[in-house]
Amino acid sequence: MSLKINYLDKLNNSLKNIGIFVSKDTKINDFSGILSENTAKKVIGYIINNKKSEKNKIYCLNEDHDRKILIIFVSQIKSLNDSESLGANFYDHIKKEQIKDVSIVGSNQSNIKKKVKLESFVHGAQLKSYEFNLYITKKKLRDIQLNIIKSKNQIDIKLRNKLNAILDGVNFTKDLVSEPGNILHPDEYAKRIVKLRKFGLKVTVYDKKKLKKMGCNALLGVGQGSARGSYLVVVEWKGLKNNSRPLAFVGKGVCFDTGGYSLKPAKFMEDMTYDMAGSAAVIGLMKTIALRKSKINAVGVVGLVENMVSGNAQRPGDIVKSYSGKTIEILNTDAEGRLVLADALTFTEEKFKPQFMIDLATLTGAIIVSLGSEYAGLFSNNDKLSKQLIDSGVKIQEKLWRMPLHKNFDKLINSKNADMQNINYVGGAGSTTAAQFLQRFVLKKTPWAHLDIAGMAFSKYGGALNSGGATGYGVRLLNNLIEDNYE
Repeated sequence: MSLKINYLDKLNNSLKNIGIFVSKDTKINDFSGILSENTAKKVIGYIINNKKSEKNKIYCLNEDHDRKILIIFVSQIKSLNDSESLGANFYDHIKKEQIKDVSIVGSNQSNIKKKVKLESFVHGAQLKSYEFNLYITKKKLRDIQLNIIKSKNQIDIKLRNKLNAILDGVNFTKDLVSEPGNILHPDEYAKRIVKLRKFGLKVTVYDKKKLKKMGCNALLGVGQGSARGSYLVVVEWKGLKNNSRPLAFVGKGVCFDTGGYSLKPAKFMEDMTYDMAGSAAVIGLMKTIALRKSKINAVGVVGLVENMVSGNAQRPGDIVKSYSGKTIEILNTDAEGRLVLADALTFTEEKFKPQFMIDLATLTGAIIVSLGSEYAGLFSNNDKLSKQLIDSGVKIQEKLWRMPLHKNFDKLINSKNADMQNINYVGGAGSTTAAQFLQRFVLKKTPWAHLDIAGMAFSKYGGALNSGGATGYGVRLLNNLIEDNYE
């Protein structure tokens, strides 16, 4: 099911179903030219019954067997986020009621026009309407037409265009995460990123041969068991004419994770197609900032591999030399994402000298044990960057919880045979020791944050702004971080 947005110049009588915004202060005169007197009285009756309500509500009033009036009762709107949530709830309602088309008339009330940002309302409905059905051959789906009556609503073109850019980035991320592993393997993934050049992004692809020459053996070790290629893909956006240091975003792109010889249990292994969600968020973000022509310099770096089992696969006990020159003892081949990120982080820091680095990864099951699907784990060496991220998370409803880093955790990954080992065998603090591992590859004290999004990238049951499946987590969060602090 998809949601089609259509902007109409004026309301006409041929439109069957109408959506109207009301509040406890709405008067019958506010419906002049919109509703019949009889219908207006019914709406006022509903308002009277809900005057004491502190919740935003949506109610369907059957005017006759062919026409429905959707009452959008506005009580608590404190932010654009509230408007988005209201729009998402509205979409859920019209889907449940099997309404094929509805026209948003808006409101004649100035207080509602001030509270409800129509563009954010529509954006919320669009986010909620996403479904991945590319491989369903017998589609029992229909489009829902949402008409916006321009003569009754103030249309903020600038805001609408920005939100459409964000939507494109989020949906691109969702598409990538939703693809099965046999389709979106590293070779195909790299090709799709290259296609983003048409939006003004510079894309550079480092293949196995180049990575071997560079010394990215930590990344290459993860992918050496696969028949597919391994890549480091760099996406650059130059939104400023000067050569100011870019903002850097780094993503884990394990297109399928078997666990390698430290094989995962069969149950739920099919979910490991979304082990590249961190990289997808980075790519979706880069598309968004290009589409809205963000006034920043930014770089996105993603490591694309497949962690498979074969005669050439990495073994437990192997020792590899990373891009940084540091050696790593591989005690568990299922702790592979940190190996990919290790090379990517050092490369990004050395080549681009960024203002900060933020990496995103579905890195540990331990973070799900800690935070479930309510918060992503935040680990950082910088208090300012952490606060900016947390504030953006609250604002966008992509929440973060800061977790500890400490030298006592760091020593748990020391190895007798190499500079470090890729897991903590003592037990406990799995997410923190993984973050401590990553921090060892931030060599020049660049402000850095690691977002463990294992519990947030995919939802079986849906959430406030998604209907289940890939969530697109991270795109809106990081876009807001940029907007509020760096533009």
